[in-house]
Order: sequence, then C-alpha cells, then structure tokens
Amino acid sequence: MSTTQRLRIAIQKSGRLAEKSISLFMKCGLDFELHKNQLFQSSANFPIDLMLVRDDDIPSYVADGVCDLGIVGENVLKENIFSRKDVSPGCIEILSRLNFGYCRLAIAAPPTLNYKNPQSLQGLKIATSYPSCLKAFLAENNVTAEIIELSGSVEIAPVLSIADVICDLVSTGSTLRSNGLIETTTLFESQACLVRTGKILSPEKMILLERLFQRIRGVQTASRSKYIMMNAPKEALPQILSLLPGMEEPSIMPIGTDGKKIAIHAVASEDVFWETIENLKKAGANAILVLPIEKVIA
Repeated sequence: MSTTQRLRIAIQKSGRLAEKSISLFMKCGLDFELHKNQLFQSSANFPIDLMLVRDDDIPSYVADGVCDLGIVGENVLKENIFSRKDVSPGCIEILSRLNFGYCRLAIAAPPTLNYKNPQSLQGLKIATSYPSCLKAFLAENNVTAEIIELSGSVEIAPVLSIADVICDLVSTGSTLRSNGLIETTTLFESQACLVRTGKILSPEKMILLERLFQRIRGVQTASRSKYIMMNAPKEALPQILSLLPGMEEPSIMPIGTDGKKIAIHAVASEDVFWETIENLKKAGANAILVLPIEKVIA
C-alpha cells in the first residue's frame, strides 16, 4: 500500500503521553519495530505510520493535514487554539478522550496570599507555561495581571520572586506542596485525546480510520470492564442482578440436578470494588471470580 493510503498519526516523541500512546496501539494489535531517534515508525501489520514529534507541534501538524490523526493532551490543544489563529476548533476534531494523561491547569499561590477568587489575582505577576490559556482565563474574569512566561520549573517562580503566583499543570499536587504552594483555582481538566484533521480524507483512509477507531473503542471498553463469574442459590438471582453493573443481561446456567443453584457470568461495565463483591456474597453468591477483559467489540 502506498504512503498516501496509510494513516499518519502524530504522537509525542518523549514525555508523559509517549509510552501510553504506544501501549494503546499495541493493545489494538498494531505491531511496531520501534527505532530510537527515528521520525517515522511504521506498523508491519496495519497501514499506519506514527510520526514522533514534540507535543506542542502535534496540533499544527494535524490542523495542517500533515498528519491525519494525533494523540495530544487537551492542555496542549487548548493552548494552541488560543495562541494560533490558524489552529481553530474547525481545523481539529476530537474523536475520543483516551482515559490517560490526566492533569489539570490550575492557579497555585503561597499560603501568605489571601486568595478568595480569581479577582484576588488583580495586579499580580503570574508565571506560566500556558500564557494563552491564562490570558483567556483572566479576560473571562475581568482580571488584569502580568503574565510571566516560563518554559519550565514554573513552581519555583514565587520562591525566586519572579512571580507572585503560578499557573501550571497539576497531576498529584506533590510538586506544588514541596514548593510551598497551595492549589486555588482549576482552569480546566485535561487528558490525552485522539484528534483528527478537519481536512477531507480519502475514502480509503476513512475506512482505515473506522477500523482503527473500532479497535480503540474495544480497548477502552475493556479497560473499564471486568468479567464476573459466581455461583448462587436460584432464589438469590433478583438481588444479585440488582448489584451487578452489567453491560448486558448476564448468562445464567443451572448447576447440578436439583435446580436449586445457578452459575452467573456477567460483564460489568464499571469497576467492581470490594464493597460490590462483599454485597454479592451477602446476597448468597459464592466462588466469585473477577477477571480482566482484553478487548470488547460491540
């Protein structure tokens, strides 16, 4: 198949999304022989080429049609849309949020600052790596503040008296705490998402896109699902069914010859916590087995 009929997908070359993006494609059955410091990585068993680039460049490559698809954090996408007039929401479509790479863009301040609301930022200096997102937030709240753009180590800006507060990505908050900062306001939540170009794709590429997207949906559904098997008295079935967060009706099979016991097999679409298992046991279930699911194709 010629390169013009292969899907080209931009992903992060290195960083917090790179490894999980590759892992997602591997779970979709795509085989790659990864070579370090090589721009393009081709799949041997599916017409897809990965282009490994800086995360900040992914929205531009997808918007311009250099790549058909991309995996990028919503934080990077928002910053590009706010900062570039040629990267608008119409140039890029979010196909799916991928349930990894969770973070949030937040304002953090020293405890000495009496922060009450966004108006508390009036007249302050704010250090950030996301100046366009911060500018939009300040304008939305009618706040005038000086934006200090930094490319890294934003959290140390107040200690060095470069800025009064910061606006930075937060995952666990441990970095903020270690630098004596308190998270005050969240601008937006972010995660990795699959995006596609707004430009028209050929019919061949649209077929490939649907095939790939079906696989991704199957992997995502499986990651949120568990296969549950258990035995129970037949009369306990109504109560057990009320406890199971199932995708569809479970399979129910008789056990033994007296018709008093049944085996129940179900796919649960939500996490099965210990509380759920304990409640199933109280309802009369026994020999409960919970298994992970690799793929679910609806």
